[in-house]
Amino acid sequence: METVQFKTKIKNGVIAIPAKYKDKVNENVRVILIPYEEKKEGLDIIDELMAHPLNIKGFKPLTREEANARK
Repeated sequence: METVQFKTKIKNGVIAIPAKYKDKVNENVRVILIPYEEKKEGLDIIDELMAHPLNIKGFKPLTREEANARK
């Protein structure tokens, strides 16, 4: 079984299969819907954490020497 993947818009509850894949499918298919979210411009998770760091009681960051120590 060969699988195909493509992005499309659902119009009136109908998912159109692109022409280049129509010969690869017959009347029986398994459909898995994964909503596609466009990446929002702006902050990613690292930027978000840098802008709003977590404050954890008793937390002490490693020194450079501790972070690079080999055991």
